[in-house]
Amino acid sequence: MATITVSFPDGSRAEVPAGTAAGKALQGHLDGVRGALVAARVDGRLVDLSAPLAADARVEGVGFDSPEGRDVFRHSSAHLMAEAVADLFPGVKFAIGPAIADGFYYDFDVEKPFTPEDLERIEKRMAEIVKANVPFVRSEVARDAALADFRGKGEVYKAELIEAIQDPTVSIYRQGGFTDLCRGPHLTSTGKIKAFKLLSVAGAYWRGDERNRMLQRIYGTSFPDKAALEAYLHRLEEAKKRDHRKIGRDLDLFSFADEVGPGMVIWHPKGGLLRYLLEEFERREHLRRGYQIVFGPRILREELWQRSGHYDNYRENMYFTEIDEVKYGIKPMNCLAHMLIYKSQIRSYRDLPIRYFELGTVYRHERAGVLHGLLRVRGFTQDDAHIICAPEHLNAEIRGVIALVKDVMAVFGFSYHMEISTRPEKSIGSDENWELATNALEQALKDEEIPFVINAGDGAFYGPKIDVKLRDAI
Repeated sequence: MATITVSFPDGSRAEVPAGTAAGKALQGHLDGVRGALVAARVDGRLVDLSAPLAADARVEGVGFDSPEGRDVFRHSSAHLMAEAVADLFPGVKFAIGPAIADGFYYDFDVEKPFTPEDLERIEKRMAEIVKANVPFVRSEVARDAALADFRGKGEVYKAELIEAIQDPTVSIYRQGGFTDLCRGPHLTSTGKIKAFKLLSVAGAYWRGDERNRMLQRIYGTSFPDKAALEAYLHRLEEAKKRDHRKIGRDLDLFSFADEVGPGMVIWHPKGGLLRYLLEEFERREHLRRGYQIVFGPRILREELWQRSGHYDNYRENMYFTEIDEVKYGIKPMNCLAHMLIYKSQIRSYRDLPIRYFELGTVYRHERAGVLHGLLRVRGFTQDDAHIICAPEHLNAEIRGVIALVKDVMAVFGFSYHMEISTRPEKSIGSDENWELATNALEQALKDEEIPFVINAGDGAFYGPKIDVKLRDAI
């Protein structure tokens, strides 16, 4: 029998028969794995523990206490829930069921909304499937065969997903009588999901588009043991007391009204005063750092948005209107007016850097399914600045913005981390400028000795960015 060489993170090696499962090869080599073993990484690629090793490879274990491990565990939990729903609700159609922060969800197309009693029934059936310890089995299927199979079963959402896949094959996972289109990886069996809880149900449009059918989304969470689940549920109860929507209502700070429209905030007197104080703080902080306060109009001619690239790359998020037979775009950001201020006269290199600052009110067409209190709205006022500088100013100017961020975060006691979001597929500008800008962001963070991670492909269409991710009270 042919053998292969497997290397491990600790530098050790082992000779194993070709075809050995990754999980079996890892036995005795789990040093450094945090939490219960849930998956493996083979030459950097995340795979099932049951995945066969065909050639020499570097293999490492992935535990639950890593971000990838939690995703694998909870994505498997979503499949477990989907199997239970399939057993209890004949005729249900399945959309998507990803892992999310602290849990998972699955979207279902059912005749009537799920009730709290339905969730209890689903949990009971999930427990039975866990006890049966049903294996998750992966298979590679020809794309066209999979498409025909899901269409034949009336699984219109899965068929739509397959239609968008260009590869000749797709991966399918089965557990018991349930089959799902999925990239994986997954746990070895349902018996690994020792503790779970279904938390809530909500409506969700297919693909987040209100023009599509409303689906039923069940949220849940899961852990390898009951103690961890109970601790999480306790934290969840404490977090509900700190939900800003509840606080805003209890303190009479702000409200939303159906008559106005979703995602549009109405500030009450106490909230208005709080907002005024915050805005004055923002203005003072910018003025003492050499920013100049400017104001731009709320609407600008459509041709300007076409010239800037927003129309081609961002118009699905914009609102438009017409005045005197001239089309206008309602601004989703403040860039255009700031650039027009710069263009309004001839500038010298001696004028640089120039820092424009505006507390600009903008409007964005966010889909109804993603709106969430003050955290995701359609109309908001943002602290928005544009710095016009020469390439040799880049490092100092970026570090100046970082200093502002650090100072403001310290005032409010926020914990946070930073990410660099790089060029997306849909973008404008030259490769040279993207490289210059991305390298400048990286170098500034390194000079400030701030750790960061790369968020590949999540930059704006016009440039890379440093994302500051806050951890709030909940």
